[in-house]
Amino acid sequence: MKSLPAQITQFLRHQKSGRNIAVLLKFIGVLVAMITFYSVIFHYIMRYEGREYSWISGFYWTLVTMSTLGFGDITFESDLGKFYSMVVILSGTIFLLVMLPFTFIQFFYAPWIEAQAAARTPRRLPEGTRGHVIMTSYEPVTQALIARLTQFSQDYVVICPSTDEAQRLHDLGVPVMVGDLDDPETYRLARAEHAAMVTATLDDAVNTNIVFTLREVAPTVPVVATARQNASVPILELAGAHPVFDLGQILGGAMARCTVGGDAITHVVGSVDQLLIAEASASRTPLVGQTLRQSRLRDLGVNVVGVWDRGGFNHATPDTVIGPTSILVLAGSAEQMQNYDEHFAIYNVSGEPVVVLGGGRIGMAAAKALIDRGFEVRIVEQQAERVTDKARTIVGNAADVNVLERAGMKKSPAVLITTHDDNVNLYLTIYCRRLRPDIQIIARATNMRNVATLSRAGADFVLSYASMGAEAMYNVLRKSSLVTITEGLEVFSVQVPDALAGKTIAESRVRELTGCTIVAVRSANNGQGTGESPGRSASDQSPPTDDDAPHRSKLITSPPPDLQLTEKCELVLVGDPESRARFLENLSV
Repeated sequence: MKSLPAQITQFLRHQKSGRNIAVLLKFIGVLVAMITFYSVIFHYIMRYEGREYSWISGFYWTLVTMSTLGFGDITFESDLGKFYSMVVILSGTIFLLVMLPFTFIQFFYAPWIEAQAAARTPRRLPEGTRGHVIMTSYEPVTQALIARLTQFSQDYVVICPSTDEAQRLHDLGVPVMVGDLDDPETYRLARAEHAAMVTATLDDAVNTNIVFTLREVAPTVPVVATARQNASVPILELAGAHPVFDLGQILGGAMARCTVGGDAITHVVGSVDQLLIAEASASRTPLVGQTLRQSRLRDLGVNVVGVWDRGGFNHATPDTVIGPTSILVLAGSAEQMQNYDEHFAIYNVSGEPVVVLGGGRIGMAAAKALIDRGFEVRIVEQQAERVTDKARTIVGNAADVNVLERAGMKKSPAVLITTHDDNVNLYLTIYCRRLRPDIQIIARATNMRNVATLSRAGADFVLSYASMGAEAMYNVLRKSSLVTITEGLEVFSVQVPDALAGKTIAESRVRELTGCTIVAVRSANNGQGTGESPGRSASDQSPPTDDDAPHRSKLITSPPPDLQLTEKCELVLVGDPESRARFLENLSV
Protein backbone atom coordinates (compact mmCIF):
# COMPACT_ATOMS: atom_id res chain seq x y z
CA MET A 1 0.00 0.00 0.00
CA LYS A 2 1.32 3.45 -0.92
CA SER A 3 2.42 5.70 1.97
CA LEU A 4 0.85 9.12 2.58
CA PRO A 5 3.93 11.04 1.31
CA ALA A 6 3.87 8.97 -1.88
CA GLN A 7 0.19 9.77 -2.36
CA ILE A 8 0.83 13.50 -1.77
CA THR A 9 3.68 13.41 -4.26
CA GLN A 10 1.48 11.63 -6.80
CA PHE A 11 -1.19 14.27 -6.23
CA LEU A 12 1.05 17.33 -6.46
CA ARG A 13 3.02 16.31 -9.53
CA HIS A 14 -0.13 15.99 -11.62
CA GLN A 15 -0.62 19.09 -13.79
CA LYS A 16 -4.40 19.12 -13.33
CA SER A 17 -4.00 18.84 -9.56
CA GLY A 18 -1.79 21.94 -9.59
CA ARG A 19 -4.43 23.95 -11.43
CA ASN A 20 -7.12 22.73 -9.02
CA ILE A 21 -5.12 23.80 -5.99
CA ALA A 22 -4.56 27.24 -7.55
CA VAL A 23 -8.33 27.67 -8.08
CA LEU A 24 -9.02 26.55 -4.49
CA LEU A 25 -6.46 28.98 -3.11
CA LYS A 26 -7.99 31.86 -5.12
CA PHE A 27 -11.42 31.09 -3.72
CA ILE A 28 -10.07 30.96 -0.16
CA GLY A 29 -8.34 34.32 -0.78
CA VAL A 30 -11.62 35.89 -1.91
CA LEU A 31 -13.36 34.44 1.15
CA VAL A 32 -10.72 35.81 3.54
CA ALA A 33 -10.96 39.23 1.89
CA MET A 34 -14.76 39.16 2.26
CA ILE A 35 -14.53 38.20 5.96
CA THR A 36 -12.01 41.01 6.56
CA PHE A 37 -14.20 43.53 4.69
CA TYR A 38 -17.29 42.51 6.71
CA SER A 39 -15.31 42.82 9.98
CA VAL A 40 -14.24 46.37 9.11
CA ILE A 41 -17.82 47.43 8.25
CA PHE A 42 -18.92 45.82 11.57
CA HIS A 43 -16.76 48.30 13.49
CA TYR A 44 -18.11 51.33 11.61
CA ILE A 45 -21.75 50.39 12.23
CA MET A 46 -21.05 49.65 15.93
CA ARG A 47 -19.49 53.10 16.29
CA TYR A 48 -22.56 54.55 14.57
CA GLU A 49 -24.61 52.91 17.33
CA GLY A 50 -22.19 54.23 19.98
CA ARG A 51 -20.49 50.94 20.87
CA GLU A 52 -16.90 49.74 20.65
CA TYR A 53 -15.63 46.16 20.07
CA SER A 54 -12.18 44.71 19.51
CA TRP A 55 -10.99 43.51 16.11
CA ILE A 56 -11.16 39.91 17.35
CA SER A 57 -14.81 40.46 18.25
CA GLY A 58 -15.42 41.80 14.76
CA PHE A 59 -14.00 38.70 13.09
CA TYR A 60 -15.85 36.51 15.59
CA TRP A 61 -19.22 38.17 14.77
CA THR A 62 -18.57 37.93 11.04
CA LEU A 63 -17.76 34.19 11.10
CA VAL A 64 -20.65 33.36 13.46
CA THR A 65 -23.10 35.29 11.29
CA MET A 66 -21.82 33.98 7.91
CA SER A 67 -21.95 30.41 9.15
CA THR A 68 -25.57 31.02 10.35
CA LEU A 69 -24.72 29.89 13.89
CA GLY A 70 -26.04 33.20 15.31
CA PHE A 71 -25.14 32.92 19.00
CA GLY A 72 -26.83 36.32 19.69
CA ASP A 73 -24.21 37.58 22.14
CA ILE A 74 -23.29 40.44 19.77
CA THR A 75 -26.17 42.06 17.84
CA PHE A 76 -27.02 45.35 16.14
CA GLU A 77 -29.80 47.57 17.46
CA SER A 78 -30.29 49.91 14.51
CA ASP A 79 -32.14 49.13 11.28
CA LEU A 80 -28.90 49.72 9.36
CA GLY A 81 -27.15 47.11 11.51
CA LYS A 82 -29.96 44.59 11.09
CA PHE A 83 -30.00 45.10 7.33
CA TYR A 84 -26.22 44.61 7.28
CA SER A 85 -26.61 41.38 9.31
CA MET A 86 -29.02 40.01 6.67
CA VAL A 87 -26.51 40.78 3.90
CA VAL A 88 -23.76 38.97 5.80
CA ILE A 89 -26.01 35.97 6.50
CA LEU A 90 -27.06 35.63 2.85
CA SER A 91 -23.54 35.99 1.50
CA GLY A 92 -22.26 33.57 4.13
CA THR A 93 -24.90 31.02 3.14
CA ILE A 94 -23.79 31.23 -0.47
CA PHE A 95 -20.03 31.32 0.08
CA LEU A 96 -19.54 29.15 3.20
CA LEU A 97 -22.38 26.65 2.95
CA VAL A 98 -22.62 26.25 -0.85
CA MET A 99 -19.59 27.45 -2.76
CA LEU A 100 -16.87 26.44 -0.26
CA PRO A 101 -17.93 22.75 0.02
CA PHE A 102 -18.45 22.54 -3.75
CA THR A 103 -15.08 24.12 -4.48
CA PHE A 104 -13.32 21.97 -1.90
CA ILE A 105 -14.82 18.76 -3.27
CA GLN A 106 -14.41 19.69 -6.92
CA PHE A 107 -10.88 21.05 -6.78
CA PHE A 108 -9.31 19.20 -3.87
CA TYR A 109 -11.18 16.21 -2.45
CA ALA A 110 -12.08 14.54 -5.78
CA PRO A 111 -8.56 15.01 -7.21
CA TRP A 112 -7.15 13.68 -3.93
CA ILE A 113 -9.27 10.53 -4.24
CA GLU A 114 -8.11 10.19 -7.85
CA ALA A 115 -4.52 10.55 -6.69
CA GLN A 116 -5.03 7.82 -4.12
CA ALA A 117 -6.48 5.58 -6.82
CA ALA A 118 -3.56 6.41 -9.11
CA ALA A 119 -1.16 5.52 -6.30
CA ARG A 120 -2.90 2.11 -6.01
CA THR A 121 -2.86 1.61 -9.77
CA PRO A 122 0.54 2.85 -10.97
CA ARG A 123 1.43 3.67 -14.55
CA ARG A 124 4.96 2.37 -14.27
CA LEU A 125 6.85 -0.42 -12.53
CA PRO A 126 9.75 0.36 -10.20
CA GLU A 127 13.26 0.66 -11.57
CA GLY A 128 15.09 -2.65 -11.42
CA THR A 129 11.99 -4.77 -11.99
CA ARG A 130 12.96 -7.86 -13.98
CA GLY A 131 12.05 -11.51 -14.40
CA HIS A 132 8.33 -10.76 -14.15
CA VAL A 133 5.42 -11.97 -16.29
CA ILE A 134 3.35 -9.29 -18.04
CA MET A 135 -0.31 -10.11 -18.77
CA THR A 136 -2.48 -7.91 -20.97
CA SER A 137 -5.88 -9.10 -19.75
CA TYR A 138 -7.59 -10.71 -16.78
CA GLU A 139 -9.81 -13.57 -17.94
CA PRO A 140 -10.12 -17.31 -17.16
CA VAL A 141 -6.82 -18.33 -18.81
CA THR A 142 -4.74 -15.64 -17.10
CA GLN A 143 -6.56 -16.22 -13.81
CA ALA A 144 -5.47 -19.85 -13.94
CA LEU A 145 -1.95 -18.77 -14.89
CA ILE A 146 -1.86 -16.34 -11.95
CA ALA A 147 -2.77 -19.18 -9.58
CA ARG A 148 0.19 -21.20 -10.85
CA LEU A 149 2.58 -18.20 -10.76
CA THR A 150 1.51 -17.48 -7.19
CA GLN A 151 2.06 -21.11 -6.22
CA PHE A 152 5.69 -20.88 -7.35
CA SER A 153 6.33 -17.28 -6.19
CA GLN A 154 6.74 -15.83 -9.69
CA ASP A 155 6.29 -12.04 -9.98
CA TYR A 156 3.67 -10.80 -12.44
CA VAL A 157 1.63 -7.73 -13.38
CA VAL A 158 -1.63 -7.23 -15.28
CA ILE A 159 -1.83 -4.19 -17.60
CA CYS A 160 -5.27 -2.56 -17.60
CA PRO A 161 -6.32 0.21 -20.02
CA SER A 162 -9.08 1.26 -17.61
CA THR A 163 -8.36 2.79 -14.21
CA ASP A 164 -11.66 1.47 -12.85
CA GLU A 165 -10.75 -2.08 -13.88
CA ALA A 166 -7.27 -1.64 -12.42
CA GLN A 167 -8.75 -0.53 -9.09
CA ARG A 168 -11.10 -3.52 -9.06
CA LEU A 169 -8.25 -5.94 -9.65
CA HIS A 170 -6.06 -4.16 -7.09
CA ASP A 171 -8.80 -4.63 -4.50
CA LEU A 172 -8.74 -8.36 -5.38
CA GLY A 173 -5.03 -8.45 -4.60
CA VAL A 174 -3.82 -8.57 -8.22
CA PRO A 175 -0.70 -6.50 -9.05
CA VAL A 176 -1.77 -4.08 -11.77
CA MET A 177 -0.47 -1.27 -13.95
CA VAL A 178 -2.54 1.21 -15.97
CA GLY A 179 -1.64 1.74 -19.62
CA ASP A 180 -2.89 1.56 -23.19
CA LEU A 181 -2.19 -1.81 -24.78
CA ASP A 182 -1.36 -0.25 -28.17
CA ASP A 183 1.16 2.27 -26.80
CA PRO A 184 4.87 1.29 -26.84
CA GLU A 185 5.44 3.56 -23.85
CA THR A 186 3.21 1.30 -21.75
CA TYR A 187 5.59 -1.62 -22.28
CA ARG A 188 8.64 0.55 -21.63
CA LEU A 189 7.14 1.60 -18.30
CA ALA A 190 6.28 -2.07 -17.60
CA ARG A 191 9.99 -2.95 -18.06
CA ALA A 192 9.01 -5.38 -20.83
CA GLU A 193 12.58 -5.69 -22.05
CA HIS A 194 13.46 -7.29 -18.69
CA ALA A 195 10.33 -9.47 -18.43
CA ALA A 196 10.44 -13.26 -18.34
CA MET A 197 7.34 -13.53 -20.56
CA VAL A 198 4.43 -11.52 -21.96
CA THR A 199 0.98 -13.02 -22.63
CA ALA A 200 -1.71 -11.83 -25.07
CA THR A 201 -5.05 -13.58 -24.52
CA LEU A 202 -7.65 -11.22 -26.01
CA ASP A 203 -9.24 -11.54 -29.46
CA ASP A 204 -6.95 -12.18 -32.42
CA ALA A 205 -6.88 -8.63 -33.81
CA VAL A 206 -6.08 -7.07 -30.43
CA ASN A 207 -3.46 -9.73 -29.73
CA THR A 208 -1.77 -8.95 -33.04
CA ASN A 209 -1.63 -5.24 -32.14
CA ILE A 210 -0.25 -6.03 -28.68
CA VAL A 211 2.47 -8.31 -30.02
CA PHE A 212 3.49 -5.95 -32.84
CA THR A 213 3.60 -2.95 -30.48
CA LEU A 214 5.57 -4.86 -27.86
CA ARG A 215 8.20 -5.92 -30.38
CA GLU A 216 9.20 -2.25 -30.80
CA VAL A 217 10.25 -2.20 -27.14
CA ALA A 218 11.32 -5.80 -26.41
CA PRO A 219 12.35 -7.64 -29.58
CA THR A 220 13.63 -10.75 -27.78
CA VAL A 221 11.30 -11.30 -24.81
CA PRO A 222 9.11 -14.45 -25.14
CA VAL A 223 5.55 -13.50 -26.14
CA VAL A 224 2.82 -16.14 -25.84
CA ALA A 225 -0.46 -15.47 -27.64
CA THR A 226 -3.74 -17.31 -27.97
CA ALA A 227 -5.65 -17.56 -31.25
CA ARG A 228 -9.40 -18.01 -31.56
CA GLN A 229 -9.16 -18.89 -35.23
CA ASN A 230 -6.64 -21.24 -36.76
CA ALA A 231 -6.09 -18.76 -39.63
CA SER A 232 -4.81 -16.21 -37.11
CA VAL A 233 -1.91 -18.38 -35.96
CA PRO A 234 0.51 -17.46 -38.82
CA ILE A 235 -0.48 -13.78 -38.59
CA LEU A 236 0.33 -13.67 -34.88
CA GLU A 237 3.60 -15.44 -35.56
CA LEU A 238 4.47 -12.86 -38.23
CA ALA A 239 3.70 -10.11 -35.69
CA GLY A 240 6.29 -11.66 -33.38
CA ALA A 241 4.42 -14.04 -31.08
CA HIS A 242 5.95 -17.40 -30.28
CA PRO A 243 4.42 -19.75 -29.48
CA VAL A 244 0.80 -19.20 -30.52
CA PHE A 245 -1.78 -21.51 -28.96
CA ASP A 246 -5.08 -22.28 -30.65
CA LEU A 247 -6.70 -23.37 -27.41
CA GLY A 248 -9.87 -24.47 -29.18
CA GLN A 249 -7.95 -26.98 -31.27
CA ILE A 250 -5.86 -28.07 -28.29
CA LEU A 251 -8.89 -28.59 -26.04
CA GLY A 252 -10.89 -30.34 -28.77
CA GLY A 253 -7.99 -32.69 -29.45
CA ALA A 254 -7.56 -33.39 -25.74
CA MET A 255 -11.26 -34.25 -25.37
CA ALA A 256 -10.95 -36.63 -28.33
CA ARG A 257 -7.89 -38.29 -26.80
CA CYS A 258 -9.81 -38.95 -23.59
CA THR A 259 -12.52 -40.81 -25.52
CA VAL A 260 -11.92 -44.49 -24.83
CA GLY A 261 -15.47 -45.80 -24.78
CA GLY A 262 -15.39 -47.58 -28.12
CA ASP A 263 -12.75 -50.19 -27.32
CA ALA A 264 -10.47 -51.51 -24.60
CA ILE A 265 -7.12 -50.62 -26.19
CA THR A 266 -4.80 -47.84 -25.07
CA HIS A 267 -5.19 -44.26 -26.24
CA VAL A 268 -2.18 -41.99 -25.77
CA VAL A 269 -2.96 -38.71 -24.00
CA GLY A 270 0.58 -37.46 -23.38
CA SER A 271 4.24 -38.30 -23.77
CA VAL A 272 7.66 -37.43 -22.40
CA ASP A 273 10.36 -38.58 -24.81
CA GLN A 274 9.78 -42.33 -25.28
CA LEU A 275 7.41 -42.54 -22.30
CA LEU A 276 3.75 -42.67 -23.28
CA ILE A 277 0.84 -41.91 -20.99
CA ALA A 278 -2.33 -43.64 -22.15
CA GLU A 279 -5.83 -44.42 -20.97
CA ALA A 280 -7.77 -47.63 -21.51
CA SER A 281 -11.32 -48.56 -20.59
CA ALA A 282 -11.73 -51.65 -18.42
CA SER A 283 -15.42 -52.00 -19.28
CA ARG A 284 -16.44 -55.50 -20.39
CA THR A 285 -12.91 -56.89 -19.99
CA PRO A 286 -11.68 -59.69 -17.68
CA LEU A 287 -10.06 -56.99 -15.54
CA VAL A 288 -13.39 -55.96 -14.00
CA GLY A 289 -13.64 -57.07 -10.39
CA GLN A 290 -9.91 -57.75 -9.99
CA THR A 291 -7.37 -55.85 -7.97
CA LEU A 292 -4.28 -54.53 -9.73
CA ARG A 293 -2.24 -57.22 -7.96
CA GLN A 294 -4.54 -59.93 -9.31
CA SER A 295 -4.61 -58.46 -12.83
CA ARG A 296 -0.80 -58.87 -13.22
CA LEU A 297 -0.77 -56.00 -15.71
CA ARG A 298 2.83 -55.26 -14.79
CA ASP A 299 3.77 -58.53 -16.48
CA LEU A 300 2.79 -56.80 -19.74
CA GLY A 301 5.35 -54.08 -19.02
CA VAL A 302 2.91 -51.26 -18.39
CA ASN A 303 2.73 -49.29 -15.16
CA VAL A 304 -0.76 -48.50 -13.86
CA VAL A 305 -0.47 -44.95 -12.56
CA GLY A 306 -4.04 -44.58 -11.39
CA VAL A 307 -7.69 -45.23 -12.11
CA TRP A 308 -10.41 -42.82 -13.18
CA ASP A 309 -13.90 -43.70 -12.03
CA ARG A 310 -16.83 -41.37 -12.65
CA GLY A 311 -14.59 -38.30 -12.74
CA GLY A 312 -12.58 -39.16 -9.63
CA PHE A 313 -8.92 -40.09 -9.87
CA ASN A 314 -7.31 -42.56 -7.46
CA HIS A 315 -3.62 -43.34 -7.41
CA ALA A 316 -2.99 -46.99 -8.07
CA THR A 317 -2.12 -49.40 -5.26
CA PRO A 318 -1.84 -53.21 -5.44
CA ASP A 319 -5.25 -53.42 -3.77
CA THR A 320 -7.04 -50.99 -6.10
CA VAL A 321 -10.17 -52.70 -7.47
CA ILE A 322 -10.97 -52.29 -11.17
CA GLY A 323 -14.67 -51.59 -11.64
CA PRO A 324 -16.98 -51.75 -14.69
CA THR A 325 -16.65 -47.98 -15.24
CA SER A 326 -12.92 -47.76 -14.48
CA ILE A 327 -10.51 -46.14 -16.91
CA LEU A 328 -6.90 -47.12 -16.35
CA VAL A 329 -4.11 -44.55 -16.66
CA LEU A 330 -1.08 -46.39 -17.98
CA ALA A 331 2.57 -45.43 -18.45
CA GLY A 332 5.05 -47.24 -20.64
CA SER A 333 6.86 -47.40 -23.94
CA ALA A 334 5.20 -47.83 -27.33
CA GLU A 335 6.19 -51.49 -27.30
CA GLN A 336 4.64 -52.02 -23.86
CA MET A 337 1.42 -50.29 -24.95
CA GLN A 338 1.24 -52.51 -27.99
CA ASN A 339 1.69 -55.56 -25.77
CA TYR A 340 -1.29 -54.39 -23.68
CA ASP A 341 -3.40 -53.84 -26.80
CA GLU A 342 -2.68 -57.34 -28.09
CA HIS A 343 -4.21 -58.77 -24.92
CA PHE A 344 -7.33 -56.57 -24.76
CA ALA A 345 -8.10 -55.51 -28.35
CA ILE A 346 -10.89 -58.11 -28.65
CA TYR A 347 -12.90 -56.65 -25.76
CA ASN A 348 -15.41 -53.80 -25.54
CA VAL A 349 -15.48 -53.23 -29.31
CA SER A 350 -18.18 -50.78 -30.42
CA GLY A 351 -18.83 -49.37 -33.86
CA GLU A 352 -21.47 -46.91 -32.63
CA PRO A 353 -20.80 -43.19 -33.16
CA VAL A 354 -19.51 -40.86 -30.45
CA VAL A 355 -21.97 -38.01 -29.77
CA VAL A 356 -20.57 -34.46 -29.67
CA LEU A 357 -22.92 -31.90 -28.10
CA GLY A 358 -22.10 -28.49 -29.53
CA GLY A 359 -20.91 -27.71 -33.04
CA GLY A 360 -18.79 -24.69 -32.16
CA ARG A 361 -15.06 -24.27 -32.49
CA ILE A 362 -14.15 -26.80 -29.79
CA GLY A 363 -16.87 -29.26 -30.72
CA MET A 364 -15.75 -29.34 -34.36
CA ALA A 365 -12.10 -29.67 -33.33
CA ALA A 366 -13.02 -32.65 -31.12
CA ALA A 367 -15.10 -34.19 -33.90
CA LYS A 368 -12.25 -33.87 -36.41
CA ALA A 369 -9.79 -35.44 -33.97
CA LEU A 370 -12.20 -38.32 -33.35
CA ILE A 371 -12.66 -38.88 -37.08
CA ASP A 372 -8.89 -38.92 -37.53
CA ARG A 373 -8.77 -41.67 -34.90
CA GLY A 374 -11.32 -43.74 -36.81
CA PHE A 375 -14.43 -43.01 -34.72
CA GLU A 376 -17.86 -42.46 -36.18
CA VAL A 377 -19.18 -39.09 -34.97
CA ARG A 378 -22.60 -37.45 -34.62
CA ILE A 379 -22.71 -33.73 -33.80
CA VAL A 380 -25.72 -32.06 -32.18
CA GLU A 381 -25.96 -28.31 -32.85
CA GLN A 382 -28.90 -26.07 -32.04
CA GLN A 383 -28.06 -23.22 -34.46
CA ALA A 384 -28.44 -24.32 -38.08
CA GLU A 385 -26.26 -21.48 -39.40
CA ARG A 386 -23.24 -22.87 -37.55
CA VAL A 387 -23.41 -26.28 -39.20
CA THR A 388 -20.37 -27.03 -41.40
CA ASP A 389 -20.58 -30.83 -41.60
CA LYS A 390 -24.15 -31.52 -42.67
CA ALA A 391 -23.61 -35.25 -43.11
CA ARG A 392 -22.69 -35.76 -39.45
CA THR A 393 -24.69 -32.95 -37.80
CA ILE A 394 -28.18 -33.15 -36.33
CA VAL A 395 -29.79 -29.75 -35.81
CA GLY A 396 -31.76 -29.55 -32.59
CA ASN A 397 -31.72 -28.99 -28.85
CA ALA A 398 -29.42 -31.38 -27.01
CA ALA A 399 -31.88 -31.39 -24.09
CA ASP A 400 -34.50 -33.01 -26.34
CA VAL A 401 -34.40 -36.78 -25.89
CA ASN A 402 -35.64 -37.31 -29.44
CA VAL A 403 -32.70 -35.34 -30.82
CA LEU A 404 -30.29 -37.39 -28.74
CA GLU A 405 -31.89 -40.63 -29.91
CA ARG A 406 -31.45 -39.54 -33.52
CA ALA A 407 -27.78 -38.93 -32.73
CA GLY A 408 -27.43 -42.49 -31.42
CA MET A 409 -27.30 -41.71 -27.72
CA LYS A 410 -28.83 -45.06 -26.71
CA LYS A 411 -25.87 -47.06 -28.05
CA SER A 412 -23.07 -44.51 -28.18
CA PRO A 413 -19.96 -45.38 -26.13
CA ALA A 414 -19.21 -41.76 -25.25
CA VAL A 415 -20.60 -38.22 -25.32
CA LEU A 416 -18.53 -35.03 -25.50
CA ILE A 417 -20.13 -31.87 -24.04
CA THR A 418 -18.38 -28.88 -25.59
CA THR A 419 -20.50 -25.71 -25.24
CA HIS A 420 -18.90 -22.52 -23.93
CA ASP A 421 -21.48 -22.11 -21.13
CA ASP A 422 -20.57 -24.05 -17.97
CA ASN A 423 -24.17 -23.94 -16.75
CA VAL A 424 -25.36 -25.61 -19.95
CA ASN A 425 -22.56 -28.17 -19.70
CA LEU A 426 -23.58 -29.01 -16.14
CA TYR A 427 -27.21 -29.40 -17.19
CA LEU A 428 -26.29 -31.68 -20.10
CA THR A 429 -23.92 -33.75 -17.94
CA ILE A 430 -26.65 -34.50 -15.41
CA TYR A 431 -29.13 -35.19 -18.21
CA CYS A 432 -26.84 -37.56 -20.14
CA ARG A 433 -25.83 -39.42 -16.99
CA ARG A 434 -29.50 -39.95 -16.16
CA LEU A 435 -30.26 -41.22 -19.67
CA ARG A 436 -27.19 -43.47 -19.87
CA PRO A 437 -25.57 -44.41 -16.54
CA ASP A 438 -22.92 -46.47 -18.36
CA ILE A 439 -21.83 -43.94 -21.02
CA GLN A 440 -18.50 -42.16 -20.88
CA ILE A 441 -19.02 -38.40 -20.45
CA ILE A 442 -16.27 -35.91 -21.29
CA ALA A 443 -17.17 -32.31 -20.46
CA ARG A 444 -15.57 -28.95 -21.07
CA ALA A 445 -15.25 -26.31 -18.33
CA THR A 446 -14.52 -22.70 -19.20
CA ASN A 447 -13.84 -21.66 -15.60
CA MET A 448 -11.71 -23.76 -13.28
CA ARG A 449 -14.15 -23.37 -10.40
CA ASN A 450 -16.68 -25.50 -12.28
CA VAL A 451 -14.38 -28.49 -12.80
CA ALA A 452 -15.25 -30.14 -9.49
CA THR A 453 -18.96 -29.42 -9.99
CA LEU A 454 -19.01 -31.12 -13.39
CA SER A 455 -17.17 -34.12 -11.95
CA ARG A 456 -19.72 -34.44 -9.16
CA ALA A 457 -22.48 -34.23 -11.76
CA GLY A 458 -21.17 -37.41 -13.38
CA ALA A 459 -18.56 -36.41 -15.95
CA ASP A 460 -15.79 -39.00 -16.31
CA PHE A 461 -13.36 -36.37 -17.54
CA VAL A 462 -13.49 -32.59 -17.25
CA LEU A 463 -11.06 -30.53 -19.28
CA SER A 464 -10.69 -26.87 -18.41
CA TYR A 465 -10.08 -24.36 -21.20
CA ALA A 466 -8.45 -22.02 -18.69
CA SER A 467 -6.27 -24.63 -17.04
CA MET A 468 -5.03 -26.04 -20.33
CA GLY A 469 -4.07 -22.58 -21.61
CA ALA A 470 -2.39 -21.64 -18.33
CA GLU A 471 -0.44 -24.90 -18.26
CA ALA A 472 0.81 -24.38 -21.81
CA MET A 473 1.95 -20.84 -20.97
CA TYR A 474 3.62 -21.90 -17.74
CA ASN A 475 5.54 -24.58 -19.61
CA VAL A 476 6.88 -21.90 -21.95
CA LEU A 477 7.94 -19.80 -18.97
CA ARG A 478 9.74 -22.64 -17.23
CA LYS A 479 10.92 -24.31 -20.45
CA SER A 480 9.32 -27.36 -18.88
CA SER A 481 8.46 -30.76 -20.28
CA LEU A 482 5.45 -30.94 -17.99
CA VAL A 483 2.48 -32.56 -19.72
CA THR A 484 -1.15 -32.23 -18.63
CA ILE A 485 -2.92 -35.58 -18.98
CA THR A 486 -6.27 -34.20 -17.99
CA GLU A 487 -7.60 -31.67 -15.52
CA GLY A 488 -5.66 -32.04 -12.27
CA LEU A 489 -3.21 -34.70 -13.49
CA GLU A 490 0.27 -33.89 -14.81
CA VAL A 491 3.47 -35.56 -15.93
CA PHE A 492 6.66 -33.75 -14.95
CA SER A 493 10.35 -34.50 -14.64
CA VAL A 494 12.89 -33.49 -11.98
CA GLN A 495 16.46 -34.32 -11.11
CA VAL A 496 16.83 -36.93 -8.38
CA PRO A 497 16.99 -34.90 -5.14
CA ASP A 498 19.78 -35.46 -2.63
CA ALA A 499 17.31 -37.00 -0.19
CA LEU A 500 16.62 -39.87 -2.60
CA ALA A 501 20.11 -40.46 -4.04
CA GLY A 502 21.36 -43.96 -3.27
CA LYS A 503 17.89 -45.31 -2.47
CA THR A 504 15.80 -47.72 -4.50
CA ILE A 505 12.38 -46.66 -5.76
CA ALA A 506 10.75 -48.80 -3.08
CA GLU A 507 12.90 -47.22 -0.34
CA SER A 508 12.19 -43.69 -1.58
CA ARG A 509 8.49 -43.98 -0.64
CA VAL A 510 7.73 -41.13 -3.07
CA ARG A 511 4.11 -42.16 -3.51
CA GLU A 512 3.45 -42.41 0.23
CA LEU A 513 5.20 -39.11 1.04
CA THR A 514 3.97 -36.94 -1.82
CA GLY A 515 1.21 -38.70 -3.78
CA CYS A 516 3.32 -38.68 -6.97
CA THR A 517 4.09 -41.86 -8.89
CA ILE A 518 7.46 -42.54 -10.52
CA VAL A 519 6.66 -43.78 -14.04
CA ALA A 520 10.12 -43.57 -15.59
CA VAL A 521 13.75 -42.86 -14.78
CA ARG A 522 16.15 -41.20 -17.18
CA SER A 523 19.59 -42.63 -16.46
CA ALA A 524 22.57 -40.51 -17.50
CA ASN A 525 24.87 -43.56 -17.47
CA ASN A 526 22.43 -45.95 -19.13
CA GLY A 527 21.89 -47.99 -16.03
CA GLN A 528 25.45 -48.35 -14.76
CA GLY A 529 25.66 -47.81 -11.06
CA THR A 530 21.96 -48.50 -10.67
CA GLY A 531 22.32 -52.23 -10.55
CA GLU A 532 20.16 -52.58 -13.68
CA SER A 533 20.04 -51.91 -17.37
CA PRO A 534 17.25 -49.76 -18.73
CA GLY A 535 14.15 -51.63 -19.78
CA ARG A 536 15.20 -54.92 -18.17
CA SER A 537 13.75 -56.52 -15.11
CA ALA A 538 15.84 -57.18 -12.00
CA SER A 539 15.93 -60.89 -12.83
CA ASP A 540 17.12 -60.39 -16.40
CA GLN A 541 20.45 -58.65 -16.11
CA SER A 542 23.55 -59.02 -18.24
CA PRO A 543 26.84 -57.14 -18.21
CA PRO A 544 26.83 -53.79 -20.02
CA THR A 545 27.98 -53.89 -23.63
CA ASP A 546 29.65 -51.28 -25.79
CA ASP A 547 26.20 -50.07 -26.72
CA ASP A 548 25.68 -49.15 -23.08
CA ALA A 549 28.02 -46.20 -23.36
CA PRO A 550 27.99 -43.88 -20.36
CA HIS A 551 27.47 -40.78 -22.48
CA ARG A 552 24.11 -41.99 -23.76
CA SER A 553 21.04 -41.28 -21.62
CA LYS A 554 18.04 -43.55 -21.87
CA LEU A 555 14.57 -43.57 -20.41
CA ILE A 556 13.73 -46.56 -18.22
CA THR A 557 9.96 -46.95 -18.54
CA SER A 558 8.03 -48.83 -15.85
CA PRO A 559 11.13 -49.00 -13.63
CA PRO A 560 11.25 -51.91 -11.14
CA PRO A 561 10.92 -51.16 -7.41
CA ASP A 562 14.54 -52.21 -6.70
CA LEU A 563 16.01 -49.75 -9.22
CA GLN A 564 18.61 -47.66 -7.39
CA LEU A 565 18.51 -43.91 -7.91
CA THR A 566 21.62 -41.78 -8.32
CA GLU A 567 22.13 -38.03 -8.35
CA LYS A 568 22.68 -38.23 -12.12
CA CYS A 569 19.24 -39.71 -12.76
CA GLU A 570 16.10 -37.80 -13.65
CA LEU A 571 12.68 -38.86 -12.42
CA VAL A 572 9.52 -38.70 -14.50
CA LEU A 573 6.50 -38.51 -12.22
CA VAL A 574 2.72 -38.32 -12.46
CA GLY A 575 0.67 -36.38 -9.93
CA ASP A 576 -1.82 -33.60 -9.37
CA PRO A 577 -0.66 -30.01 -8.68
CA GLU A 578 -0.87 -30.52 -4.92
CA SER A 579 1.24 -33.69 -4.91
CA ARG A 580 3.70 -32.04 -7.31
CA ALA A 581 4.02 -29.11 -4.92
CA ARG A 582 4.57 -31.50 -2.00
CA PHE A 583 7.35 -33.25 -3.92
CA LEU A 584 9.09 -29.98 -4.79
CA GLU A 585 8.71 -28.68 -1.24
CA ASN A 586 9.65 -31.80 0.72
CA LEU A 587 12.06 -33.72 -1.48
CA SER A 588 13.44 -31.50 -4.24
CA VAL A 589 16.85 -29.87 -3.92
